[in-house]
Amino acid sequence: MSAPEQGSALERVRGLVREIAKFGAVGGLGVLVNLGVFNLIRHTTGLQVVRASVIATVVAIITNYIGFRYFTYRDRAQSGSSRELPLFVAFSVVGLVIENGVLYTATYGFDWDGPLATNVFKFVGIGTATVFRFWSYRTWVFKALPPPEAAAAAAAHEDPTLSAESALAPEPAGK
Repeated sequence: MSAPEQGSALERVRGLVREIAKFGAVGGLGVLVNLGVFNLIRHTTGLQVVRASVIATVVAIITNYIGFRYFTYRDRAQSGSSRELPLFVAFSVVGLVIENGVLYTATYGFDWDGPLATNVFKFVGIGTATVFRFWSYRTWVFKALPPPEAAAAAAAHEDPTLSAESALAPEPAGK
């Protein structure tokens, strides 16, 4: 492998590490929000475990969207609410089902519903769903922009004579 190829592979690895770190920072805040809201609801209301968890997960999803869009993936293409937000919600709902499915199974399948058990399985569910969310958000929701050299190369290959304005302009009288 030549030196430029090693450099680009190294840069891709460094970029992935930075992305994972930013995703982790936002996700860590989301976990704190999720567990905080979950325990607040559990200790101040009579709501069932999984219902309290779903509410907490939704609050964390909202918090995470803001963090992902404006911190983790701020340099990614912004396709706006017409594409990005519906995809984010769809993949977040799948993550919500994964996360709360783990808690549901522990609580109602194995009758592990004490305060420590519910927090442990809530945390395990969050961790399991995080792997899915990381993959889906980076692959489908917050798509990477092409590298500047690729964008410049694509622009250089465009034929300026085929622009929309030149196609609609009348031909000169001498032709």
